[in-house]
Amino acid sequence: MKSWHAYVGDKQYGPVGEDVLKRWISQGRIGPEDYIWTEGMADWIKACEAMPEMFGPAGPTAAGVSMTPKTAPGGTTGQTPNYQITAQARQCLSSRWGLPIAFSLLLFLLSMAISMIPYVSGLISLVITGPLQLGAIIFYITFTRGAQPRLGMMFEGFKNFGNALGAYLLMGLFVFLWMIACALPGLAVLAIAAAMENQIAIGFAFILAAVPGMLAAIIAQLRYSQTFYVLADNITSGPLEAINTSKAMMVDRKGKLFCLGLRFIGWYLLCILTLGIGFLWLVPYMSVAFARFYDDLQTPLAQEAQNIQTSPSPQPDTLDAEQ
Repeated sequence: MKSWHAYVGDKQYGPVGEDVLKRWISQGRIGPEDYIWTEGMADWIKACEAMPEMFGPAGPTAAGVSMTPKTAPGGTTGQTPNYQITAQARQCLSSRWGLPIAFSLLLFLLSMAISMIPYVSGLISLVITGPLQLGAIIFYITFTRGAQPRLGMMFEGFKNFGNALGAYLLMGLFVFLWMIACALPGLAVLAIAAAMENQIAIGFAFILAAVPGMLAAIIAQLRYSQTFYVLADNITSGPLEAINTSKAMMVDRKGKLFCLGLRFIGWYLLCILTLGIGFLWLVPYMSVAFARFYDDLQTPLAQEAQNIQTSPSPQPDTLDAEQ
């Protein structure tokens, strides 16, 4: 496999495999005007010329690789404190609340309308929840990265329907299996207690089954929490690949995401007191914060690849001159 070098900003990165290079392009971390080089090339050339299939007239999104705008060249691998993430979310929403509120309201009304369909509402929800969730994440990533989202992005997830549905079903299955596996000892004790008709033992066994099961479900959901964000940034990812990417991203970050969610509990209770009206503001606030959390999980290019001090031909100063 070829080893590639990339020249982004004023730094050179590499060598990395072609799969890593394409992932950087799909994430927008290497733009069409950035230069890349591999052995056998006489000179550095623009990424859009070396890999035209990865780019369209407006970059990776137009080529169908990503459904979201270009992201910055890496986050902090999740080092940004949660209070800064929520502050960044509020700053992002400042003077821009209108569209996210309208989006959240329309999505809520659509969900309510589907739930009122007789007989088949459950089946319809099962089929479309994944694509709708992907569409919502595309909207909020676009919003968070400073681009201009559209209300129609609610249905963008249907353009990647198979992967969105597959990811939603697999995530639900995996969470259920983890919950059952961790609750099995308690369920066994519960069965014995029920046979003995001992009410105290039944109550104890129920707790023994419920608590580990609930904890396992929460941990599993945290592990898979970035799956739809991965699908939004790279539609070539399959459901299992996106789930595995989420698991890798959330190593040592599950507690941080859980604590980020806890920061909204007070607001949640206040929204209940407003008969639910406050959720029109809380949902966008939380969604932008979680999108910022995802972007912050990204690894800086400098950490993903060795920063080579000596470059292939041409030398960096020659490349600067050409740029």
